[in-house]
Amino acid sequence: MTTTAPTELPADLPRTVSELRASGHRQRGVRQEIRENLLIALRAEHDPWPGIVGFDTTVLPQLERALLAGHDIVLLGERGQGKTRLLRTLPLLLDEWTPVIEGSDLGEHPYQPITPESVRRAADLGDDLPVGWRHRSERYTEKLATPDTAVADLIGDVDPVKVAQGRSLGDPETIHYGLVPRAHRGIVAVNELPDLAERIQVALLNVMEERDIQVRGYTLRLPLDVLLVASANPEDYTNRGRIITPLKDRFGAEIRTHYPLELDDEIAVIRQEADLVATVPEHLLEILARFTRLLRESSAIDQGSGVSARFSVTAAETVAGAALRRAALTGESTPTARPIDLLAVPSVLRGKLEFAAGEEGREDEVLEHLLRRATADTARRALRGVDLAPLAESVTGTPVRTGDLVSAAAVVASLPADRAANGTITEVAKRLGVAGTEDPGPMASAAELALELLFLTRKLAKNADDDTVRYG
Repeated sequence: MTTTAPTELPADLPRTVSELRASGHRQRGVRQEIRENLLIALRAEHDPWPGIVGFDTTVLPQLERALLAGHDIVLLGERGQGKTRLLRTLPLLLDEWTPVIEGSDLGEHPYQPITPESVRRAADLGDDLPVGWRHRSERYTEKLATPDTAVADLIGDVDPVKVAQGRSLGDPETIHYGLVPRAHRGIVAVNELPDLAERIQVALLNVMEERDIQVRGYTLRLPLDVLLVASANPEDYTNRGRIITPLKDRFGAEIRTHYPLELDDEIAVIRQEADLVATVPEHLLEILARFTRLLRESSAIDQGSGVSARFSVTAAETVAGAALRRAALTGESTPTARPIDLLAVPSVLRGKLEFAAGEEGREDEVLEHLLRRATADTARRALRGVDLAPLAESVTGTPVRTGDLVSAAAVVASLPADRAANGTITEVAKRLGVAGTEDPGPMASAAELALELLFLTRKLAKNADDDTVRYG
């Protein structure tokens, strides 16, 4: 299933209220619709949350219980934990197509008009009231809370154009409805809810409890049917903003999100989200995942701000970009990332991190140290049991040259040719799943990982000069 609207509407859908009734259509509220569709998915063992990684036993069970209970929900978590991604999967629990009164601003159900204009049309046209159809993607409304958001944006205001057309100020039909009423029979998602001014948050109180709205002095009561979901950062509760107590009380569920708990989930997020312009071998993705997790554990990083999953995704894209640049400059036909490309990550992505007080001037040192740890941990896991001594002995006499502008073919050509060292390199390639490939890129990447491990375990020296690195 997809939340994007299809190219065309099915031709066999009813077009009038009488045809809709004859089809046996049953009116359901949005909460009941989500509940029934979620139960169908759970009973059929169909994943209702495609693309959501690492929440299977923690966040998703809580979310499913809240939706089955019909609760409005706030997702609370640090930046880059997938809160918005999770909210955007909610429309998949709606019916693909739902009937509305044709031409209605609020998408009212043909059986239950709620605005004065639609009530009048239903009375005048009766069974001939025209029926339109909305795709599930049109029933999801998302608003990024910004300090300049006004009540008129969310709820509505008097439309001066309608007043100028001759309607009196007391006429309810002069109202221009805001984002929330226009989401009637759908889902409203408010990102970064604490950033809304407190007086604006007050405007949502009636929507969440009494399910109606108030616009200026109008005596207008609309039985809105909306599911309100929101996201917030824990830091916002105490610093930049806060969710007012009455509004917090009206949310039926507050669900804490988290960063991936397992390394495999961290790698899966990178693989799923990164737009890679070159081949990035699995061992490099693992290094970046470990690097991100070490940053989240480091006392040198402000953990209140968090280390977003976007950091590791962007890091992978940066490594791929470095490989593509090298390929363009050296003439490689297939760009493949190598451990040497990891050196581009700290300097490029340093600005995505908030360092703890007292770490001024040590930022590069901290990042390089943690990146070396991530590299060593990955290499030890991947190459455990491989005897690297023959490779170290051969390289001691014949240095291996690599670098940002050294092609993969040049790296492979500089590897030791003696039988013992060659056997070690072959075993390393098998462990990393690149044995037998004709392209020199994967082999060069595997060899570099083994050489870097030998350097990090003090078995080899490593000398850097401009764009060239020599192991020996």
